[in-house]
Amino acid sequence: MLEITEVGHSSDPDDCMFAFSGGNAVSSLRLPPQEPWRRRELITQLGQPLIEVPIGLWLGKPCYAVEVSPDRLDPIEHVTGNLFSLLGRVSDDVFAAFGRGIQMLSWRRDHQFCGRCSGETQMTDGGRALACKACGHSCYPRLSPCVIVAVTKGEKLLLAAAQGRRAQFYSTLAGFIEPGETAEAAVAREVREEVGIEVENVRYFGSQPWPFPSQLMLGFYADYASGEFSLAADEIEDAGWFGRDEHPPIPPEASIAGQLINEFFRRLP
Repeated sequence: MLEITEVGHSSDPDDCMFAFSGGNAVSSLRLPPQEPWRRRELITQLGQPLIEVPIGLWLGKPCYAVEVSPDRLDPIEHVTGNLFSLLGRVSDDVFAAFGRGIQMLSWRRDHQFCGRCSGETQMTDGGRALACKACGHSCYPRLSPCVIVAVTKGEKLLLAAAQGRRAQFYSTLAGFIEPGETAEAAVAREVREEVGIEVENVRYFGSQPWPFPSQLMLGFYADYASGEFSLAADEIEDAGWFGRDEHPPIPPEASIAGQLINEFFRRLP
């Protein structure tokens, strides 16, 4: 399990590494499943990291997210895949570590220079911030808060297929919170904008970090209040009310969308 804490720089051969190349996770076929790399093993097989960012402690060892050169990847030795391919296939702890890792690497890559004066930045605060060498301005990783809501109507649940995904599965509605908006107001607005109905009795369920690209999902339930479906054509392909035994394919329970859906159906008499 990853403990998010200050780490700083280390060069111990036993340091833990979650490796990426071009946005894809990189694993070794020589290591046990779900095991992070050790520094010595990674350098031997993949060379020195191009970028290295501390992300916390893994089983008490300093842990880093690293970007490696694609030129060193060997299909006989290594497995690569995007984070979606890991969802539901690895433990929640491992997925969370990969998710934090790719977000921290993206933040480091996208903030090499100060947004205030364009000076070069360097890590500070134990790897938690980037500070400009010229003006001292500090930049911390940013999260985008999002709401995701399961709308209920009696014993049925509103499920929708997103536009452009060929209806691989139906899920709950979600959207970003706007500046100056409460999470509860964002729930009502997103439902209204995406499917045209009104909701009431908005209540919190739980949260999940979501690295696609860098979001914090805040899960809610809400009850149908009024209105008829009017789908946002640019966002929603199809939507409907579904019961426990009649719903289409849904997201895996590793996602908060899957948790919202399955928990609602489990509670039905």
